[in-house]
Formats: sequence, structure tokens, C-alpha cells
Amino acid sequence: MKKNIALLLVIAACIALLAGCGAAQTNHRNTRTITDGAGRQVEVPEKLESIVCVGVGALRYTCYVGAQELVTGVEDYETKAGMSRLYNYVNFDKFQELPVIGTNGEPYTEEIVKLSPDVIVMSAYASVEADDLQAKTGTPVVVVPGSDTTLDDAAYETIRIMGQLYGMENRASELTDYLKSLQKDLDDRTKNIPDSEKPSVYVGGVSFKGHHGFEGTEAGYGPFALIHAKNLADTTGQNGAFNIDLEQVLSWDPDIIFLDFNGMSLISDDYAQNPDYYNSLTAVQEGKVYSQISFRSSASNLETALADAYYAACVMYPQQFADIDPVAKAGEIFEMLLGVNPYDKLQEAGYEFRPIEIG
Repeated sequence: MKKNIALLLVIAACIALLAGCGAAQTNHRNTRTITDGAGRQVEVPEKLESIVCVGVGALRYTCYVGAQELVTGVEDYETKAGMSRLYNYVNFDKFQELPVIGTNGEPYTEEIVKLSPDVIVMSAYASVEADDLQAKTGTPVVVVPGSDTTLDDAAYETIRIMGQLYGMENRASELTDYLKSLQKDLDDRTKNIPDSEKPSVYVGGVSFKGHHGFEGTEAGYGPFALIHAKNLADTTGQNGAFNIDLEQVLSWDPDIIFLDFNGMSLISDDYAQNPDYYNSLTAVQEGKVYSQISFRSSASNLETALADAYYAACVMYPQQFADIDPVAKAGEIFEMLLGVNPYDKLQEAGYEFRPIEIG
């Protein structure tokens, strides 16, 4: 009897051992090494099943590449409804239900550990070091450059890395080719227009660290840079977005004014207090004030910035863009980057390409 019991125990132990080996074999996943945007060599699973995105731009470009279904956790602002970030708007039904894993580039380490994603995709704009986050979570961290402008090397490099990481190289290549074709189209149509034949333009209401009124403008404004516009803010020696002395705008008296919808309520309030200032501007008198759909919310939203560039070009250079319907072009861009065209929803909310009557 004792021998039989001992034999049964040995058999049971062998079965348990074999089961453990089988489980270990089942859970084993092949890995590969990629070079991230910080030049780090990162070992990641051969095929990803789940990710979280940390820092401005990481989730946005993940959606552009088409890998949003892999996302299992988001930063807190992604769970709030709004149309200022279209990648969020079109995926909001999914994102609003996901666990919160950080805020504005600051990760919640414990929440990430609970989710146990395959990879943390981190924007270079995040507030932590990639190696520190990787050590604390035990999860591979892949850094992507992100971009806070329209189309630059950082934007294209982010798309390339994500295509490799997500196993979506074909989509990344298709997206890159499309974006470069837009960039070339805008450049080809405008680069040879003499400055003497270009209208002077001013953009107001530009957002940076919050909303601003008519004084909020930007040197190197992305949509204008793509079309070689004669942006008066570029003559100030400033870089990026800033508040300008409104008397300077009056002195310039721009031929055309564009207004960012983000600043419209502030501009309307100021008009009520200072109508004479605005009415003394030639562009206001001649009805040459036009909209820009806000593209900067948690850095630049590429699809909106490109649509803005085409609309601004149609206004500034009607001859060179006579064959372009800016609304149809916006729809094409939205479809390519977002998978759907929410222009009608923007229009319903009051954000559309149109002339503006201040006040």
C-alpha cells in the first residue's frame, strides 16, 4: 500500500511538472529588437496584443497608423468628450471606457503595472525617462519623437517607428506617401509665387498654454508655412506662438485675417468693448476675415492643420487652387488619417471653413 501511494505521488508530480512545462511553452512569445526614437535598443514581443500611450502625440499617431484597437489604457484627458482632437473624437466610444494610466505625460506606474501591456509607447514630450519607466514597470518602453508642427522629420519618423512596432509597415508607408504628396502639392503650387503677388496675412486667436484673443498669433504658423504665406508674425523675430501688441497689427493692416475658432469667444468679447479698433482694419471692412479650424490641442493635430493649409491657400491663392474644394479636401484628409470624415460634425458644432464677421 505504501509503495502504491508513493508511486501515485510520483505520477502526480510528473503530471504537474509536464503541465507546468506545457503552460510555460504556451506562454512563451517570440521577441524582436527595434531602435526607438531615442536611439535605444528595445526588445518587444514579435506580435503586440496590448499597449498604453504616454505623453502628447503617442496616442494621436497610434490612431493615424490605425493601431487604436491595441490601446488598453489612456491618459486622463482622453476620457473627456470634445472635438478639439479629432483622433479622440472618432474613437471616443472606446477611449472613454479605458483605465486611466497617466496625465499630460506623467505616467501612473501602478496603473500601468495592473494592466500589464506588452509595450508602453512614450512620446518624447513625456515628463519621465524611458529607462526609469521601463525599470519601474517591467514593461518595454518605446520612445517616439512626436511632433508639434505640421509635417517635419519627427512626424515621419514617428509614423515609421510605429509601423515597425505595430507590424503595420504597409500602412505606415501608405500614410507617409500620402502626407508627402500633400506636402509636395502645397509646395509646388505656392513656392514660385513672388512675394509681391502674395497678400499679407495675420492669424489671431491662436491657442498656446490656453486660449487667446486677437493678440494670440504665431510665427512659423504651420498651415501658413506649408503654403509659403506672407505671415506678418514671421517678421517680428519671434518664434512660435506669442501675444502681439495689437497696435502692431493695426500698423500692418493685413490684407487678409484668419481667426482660430479657439479664440473666437475672446475676440467677440473684445470686439464688443473695442469695435472701432477692429472696424479700422481693412480686412474687416472688406470682409476678408476667414476661419481656421483649431488644430492645436495637446500639440498639433495633423489632419486639421493640413485641412487649414488647403483652405487658407484657396483664400490667398484662388488661381493656383481653383481646382480644390477645401471642404472636400478636408474630408479626404480626415478619411486617410482617421478612417472617417467628421467634417459634418465639426460643421454642426460651428467649426467650419467660412468667412467670419467679427462680433
